[in-house]
Amino acid sequence: MQESWHLSKSVPISFIIGILMQTVALVWYVSTLDSAIRTNTRDLTKHETRIETLERTVQSQAVALARIDENIKAIRDLVEKMAENRQSQ
Repeated sequence: MQESWHLSKSVPISFIIGILMQTVALVWYVSTLDSAIRTNTRDLTKHETRIETLERTVQSQAVALARIDENIKAIRDLVEKMAENRQSQ
């Protein structure tokens, strides 16, 4: 024969209320954690996109700086040749 489950009358109501409150607090805590995780995930995606944009910008600036350096070097060489030609005349 199978007995049905029942609650003993010796269990205080404060114990039952305490268990229910802990359950509610646990559900609330897990919900808060889930919300924080979603917010962090969204922020990480936003920051990754921003970092990729900054990396592309820095890379294009590095290329432009290299071109400027080459132009300055060519101008310097030209000025030195002009000075040498002027001195030899």
